[in-house]
Formats: sequence, structure tokens, C-alpha cells
Amino acid sequence: MITGAGTVYLVAHVDNLIERIADPHLRAQIAEEVAKLVERKDFGLVFQRHLPEDLEVPGTGPRRGDIVRLRADPDKQNYIVLSARGGTASVIAVDAAKQTIEGSEPATHSHDELVVVKDFSVPIYPGLEALGAIDRGGDRPTQVVIQGENYYALETLLYTHEGKVDLIYIDPPYNTGSDDWIYNDRFVVNTDAYRHSKWLSFMERRLWHAKRLLKPTGVLIVAIGDDEHHRLRMLLDDIFGEMNFIANIAWQGGVSALAKHTGGGLDYMLIYGADASRVPRFEDPKPLAPEMIALVKESIGAGKTPDEAQRALAAFIKGKRSEMSIGLARFNKVDELGRIYLEGDLANSLPRPNLRYPITNPETGRTYDPPPNGWAVGRATMDRLIEDQMVVFGSGNVPARKRLLSEHLTSLPAPSFVRDRRASTLHLQSILGDKRFPNPKDHEVLMRWIKMTCPTDGCVVDFFAGSGTTAEAVMRLNAQDGGTRRSISITNNELSSKTATSLRSAGLRPGDDDWESQGVFERVTRPRIETVVTGVRADGSTFSHGLDENVAFYRLTYEDENLIALGRRFEAVAPLLWLKAGGVGPVVGRRGEAPWALPSGARYGVLFAPAHAKAFAELIAVHDRDLNHLFVVTDSESEFQEALAYLPPELRVDTTRLYADYLHSFEINGKG
Repeated sequence: MITGAGTVYLVAHVDNLIERIADPHLRAQIAEEVAKLVERKDFGLVFQRHLPEDLEVPGTGPRRGDIVRLRADPDKQNYIVLSARGGTASVIAVDAAKQTIEGSEPATHSHDELVVVKDFSVPIYPGLEALGAIDRGGDRPTQVVIQGENYYALETLLYTHEGKVDLIYIDPPYNTGSDDWIYNDRFVVNTDAYRHSKWLSFMERRLWHAKRLLKPTGVLIVAIGDDEHHRLRMLLDDIFGEMNFIANIAWQGGVSALAKHTGGGLDYMLIYGADASRVPRFEDPKPLAPEMIALVKESIGAGKTPDEAQRALAAFIKGKRSEMSIGLARFNKVDELGRIYLEGDLANSLPRPNLRYPITNPETGRTYDPPPNGWAVGRATMDRLIEDQMVVFGSGNVPARKRLLSEHLTSLPAPSFVRDRRASTLHLQSILGDKRFPNPKDHEVLMRWIKMTCPTDGCVVDFFAGSGTTAEAVMRLNAQDGGTRRSISITNNELSSKTATSLRSAGLRPGDDDWESQGVFERVTRPRIETVVTGVRADGSTFSHGLDENVAFYRLTYEDENLIALGRRFEAVAPLLWLKAGGVGPVVGRRGEAPWALPSGARYGVLFAPAHAKAFAELIAVHDRDLNHLFVVTDSESEFQEALAYLPPELRVDTTRLYADYLHSFEINGKG
């Protein structure tokens, strides 16, 4: 048993290893002792770490040494590829430890009959295949959508974005036992005795990668339901540290029809910081405050007096009181300068003899004695407040201080809120034209929390992107406040359990066009984002005026590291270089005849032939100064350094040697 900080793990593969013990008596004894260990109660989070986690990747050609399955095999028996050539592969059955099963014989199958299985403990060498793009945002950053398994996509982002992400928002499977997620290519159901352990194993591997993506000031928000809330919080405490817990936000979204003892309908958002001490204060804009300021400004601009503007403000507050916080409703006065304010106390709550001094109303000449405890501010500050007309003298004996609404437009968010979840379902239905995705996230809720936790030029990652709500929220927030936030949305192309069963009955398998067309990426995520940005639905009908944003759609690919090292798969790696350089401007998509690539407007350049480093450096010297990254293709570290020596000394850019840096990154990350 391996014990971590607050987490206890049982030895991986233990069940499979026990089954390999030849002596039946010894096998039974060990199985009995392991069962006792599993039942033992320990403090902290206790779960079995399920390894290996693997993934079927249709469309990937099998190579010698790969693990494969027969696409039509419902039992998902694993085979190892002995040889592969000419569109066929020789395979033999293996067990979970990749040992040949006794009595098995080699068999030959066509590539179309096989599907490659990726084991998370084995390094992968990813690429990105461009699926399409939308260009409506000019020189704005590009919103990126990646279709692929999120564990491997996170490994890919560790190469391009480690320590660069401001906010990670995820809404993972809630593990309710209702076929709502897949582990090792099988839907996890309520009767699975290892349901919670599998879910925790699934989440743990991804959250460790997520932590590495965050900046020191970065924030993680995880939406979750009652089924795994308590376990998830303990897991997050273990990964991020208890001291980096920030908040547990409760969202009352309605009443559950299945509830028995309470109304139900409550979900949560667990919030952690990479380093909570460095996370800025959350500032939640007060609803209706901007409208109040605009109303008074419009009234004064129309020639109305401050008293008339104040009456208009009072009418507005009365009509909106049910939607308005009590604190905001107290900002109900308008001064001669058209400023909305409330009257705050100028008296000190504690005895301060040194703050007892008289003050004078400059308009009437009346002098006011200090309150018993003295004023709340010193004389110099008081004089400035009076000069700035920030003191209300009135007819009372103690003047008051104006608290301007313009200086109190935000507040700390409450730890709970109410918003009907049906709104998000109706919104998505209006985009797609039908109800094809259950329980989508609410883009307005996400906009609120993204605004509080991510700077206007920040980077947001969602690796359970589902219907694409996070991307829409980021883009709509940019349109609202002029921000340039970037989003990276990752989703697989899974089908619901019901749809998958139906298609299998029809003889279809993953990888078939008719199967893939029904997956969440093809049927929901991509059409939703395309419709929101272009304003036109897939059927040609008008949804809106669209948004001024750029979007790029990619599919995660699994490359041959030998071809990468030989420079024969540059087009697969090219989008990763673009992302590593910030994801702005054109992509150097392929290697041409020239010894380098440095397109106009690009933020990075690629030197393919170090022998031309001097000429490349001369070109860089006259290139626009938005350049932030240079990639040099060479196997030699000394040649790499010689090429860099030609660069202008005033140039401040990151530099990377290809393909050694790429290959090394995935060798050390691919540990499962």
C-alpha cells in the first residue's frame, strides 16, 4: 500500500497480478488478504488507483509493438502487433500485463478491422490536424477547439502552455451512475463496485496536469454534484494543498423531481488557486449598478435637475427592488455634480482624541463640533473631502460622508446563488434548433465567474468542454467589455450510451463516418461555436449578428516519433508551435522550399536550415517587433547556439530547438 498526503492508494494491477498466480491455494490466500486491506478503514481519501487507463484511437494506423483490438469485438480483447505492412497486421492476444495468452496463435487482420489502443503509461507524440477555422476577429487572439481525449490533450498543452493559464473551468462527469461517462472505453454504471475509485483515478491524472498549466496566480474552478463533491474536495486538497482552497460555491438551479427529503437541485463549484495567497481579490460587478449610473447621466444630460434625476432613480430602484441587493438600493441620492451616493458615517467608532477638531461648511459658514470619539479621518483628509464635495452637511449636527456608487460597482461574490438551469437548455436549443445535448452549462454564469477570475487578456482552458459553453462565455465576455481573452476547449467525440447502443445494433463502429457524425464534437460543440460566431446555423437560418472572433478547430493526432525526428511531420507539429508562441497571427503550416518561415504578422519564426542563420537574423532585424518565439530545426545543440548568436542583441524572444525539445517533453510527460 502506498500512502500519500491524505490519500491511500492500493497497488496497481493487483487483481490482474493475483490471477496470474499458478498455485490456486496461494492465489486464494493472497486474494483474501488483499480483500481485508481494501475493507480496512483509513482516515483521508481512500481509493484504488486504476491502472492502466487506456483509449481506443480510431483512424490511427497500427505499428509493430502497438496494442490493438478488433473493432467488432464487444469483449475488447487486447492484441499486440507482431508486424504491420501492406495494410495488414499480424497480431496475437495478450493479457493486461501485455503477456501472450497461453494457447494463442498469431492472426492476420486488415488495418480496417483493428483499432489502436493507447495506454496512458506509454509516451505519445501528439500533433494537431486542422479541421477548419473562422476568421472574423482581425488580429484578435484565436479561440481554439481541440477534439481529442482530454488526458492526452492536457499533455499536449503542457508543451505549449505550462505555467501560462489564468483560469481552468471544468464541468466533469458527475458520476451519478447513469451511464454519464466512459472509463477504458466502457460506460461506468451504478452497479460498478469500483465506480468511485475509477472516477477518482480518472480525475486525479487530469488534475495533476491541470495544476502544471496554471500560472502562480491561476485559478481552478470545478463544477460538481452531490455524488462526488466530498471526495473531489479531498482529492483537490491533496493535489493543490488545503491552503489553496478558496471557496465552495453552491448553485441552486431548481428542484429535482426525484428528490425525497429535500428539494434537491443543488450543485457546487469548488475553487482552488495554484497559490491562493497570490490570487487577486474577486470583484463581482453589482447587477443594475451600471444601469443606475446611466439613468442619472441621461437625466442630467437631458437638462433635468439633480432632484429630478434623484426622483427618476428612486422610481427605478422601486421597480427593480426584487432584483437588487439591499446594499445597492441604499445608493439613492444624487448630488449637484450628478453623482449617485449614499451617506456614510464620518464619526469614529473608537475614542480618538487626536481626531477631535471642528469643521466648517464652506457654503454656509456653519461650524460643526467633532463627535465624542472624534472624526474617522485626519484633518488633511477631511479638508480634501470637503473640497471635493464629498461631505454632506445637511441640517443635522454630524455631517456625513458621501460613498459614491461609481467607487462601489463591485463586491465580493456570495458563496451561493440561485439561477434556473432551464435557461441554459433553452439557450442551447435556440442555437442548434433542437434539444440534442442534456444539461449544458450556463454561459451567463460562466461569464460572471470568468470576469472575476481571469484578466481581460487571460487564457481560459476547459478540458471537459461538452457543448462549448466556456468558449461562448469567453467570446461574449470579450464582446461585452472589449477583452482579448483566449479559450482552449477540449472535448472528445463521445456518443451517449443510448446512441452508441443503437449504432452498434446497426453494425456501425467508432471510426465509421456515420458513427463519428453523431459524436458530441461533430453534432454539438462545433456547430454551436460556429453558429455563435458566424450568426448562422448549420441549416442556413439566422441566429444573430455573430461575434468578432477567430476560431480554429483541430483534431488531436498521434504521430510517429521517428517521422517527427526526421522532420517529415512538420505540418502535424506546426499548430503546436503556433500555440506555444501565443496562438496569435498566422500559422506556419508547412515547410516550403525556403530555409526559414517568417510570415508577415506572425508572432514566431522557424529556421529550418541553421546554415542560413545569419540571413535569417538579418530578416528578423527588420521584422515587426511583435515576434516572441523562434524555433530552430537542428539535431545539434552547438549548431543551435551558433544560430542564436546571430540574433540582434536587443531581441527578447523565447527560443526552442526542434525536434529535441518536443520529443523530450513528451518522453518525460508520458508516465500515465
